[in-house]
Amino acid sequence: MRWNAVILLMRKDMLLEARQRHAFYGVLLYILSTVFVLYLTMEGPEADTWSALFWVTQLFVCINAVAKAFLQESRGRMLYFHTVVSPSEFILAKMAYNLLLMSLMNAASLVLFIAFMGDPTTDALRFAGISWLGSAGLSLVFTMLAAIAAKALQQASLMAILGFPLILPQLLLLMRLSKTAFGEGFASSSPTEVVLLLLALDTAVALLSLILFPFLWKD
Repeated sequence: MRWNAVILLMRKDMLLEARQRHAFYGVLLYILSTVFVLYLTMEGPEADTWSALFWVTQLFVCINAVAKAFLQESRGRMLYFHTVVSPSEFILAKMAYNLLLMSLMNAASLVLFIAFMGDPTTDALRFAGISWLGSAGLSLVFTMLAAIAAKALQQASLMAILGFPLILPQLLLLMRLSKTAFGEGFASSSPTEVVLLLLALDTAVALLSLILFPFLWKD
């Protein structure tokens, strides 16, 4: 594993994002329009509704933001990458870049939700940490799904089909953990156990991506 190669690949993705700013601004516009429509529909929702709407929005934002991770790579560029980097370095750079991108999108979503829908949390910093943890997990899962979908030439539709059963347990854990930021307690397990479980899931996804992506790389 050459970490300088991973950093250079991330820098390449950042430069592409800077040159194709319409895609980045398009996702931001999607977040703004979604939150604004929710604001017009239900002003000042209850805490459970607010949390559910936030995580559903994050899910679709992640699909839109991560879907282009492999779509923007042309066949000629991929053939060039085959000669200069390993599959582990390539997928790790994609996961790290998408995690950074989703962190920005998560911050934008959180600010807009609080601005338009109010702040029903009792501990905003805790919810911010939970939302970042959730966005990191979503980005890791959908990065690998984007690689699979790109090989099948069915980017958005295949990501949605494959992603739903994989991401549903994580979303349920995140919504359950979010209750602690709204002043609600846990019936059985502690919040620390749920956080550790989420971290274990994220680690497992990252390791599986490093193990399985070389098989896609050979295709």
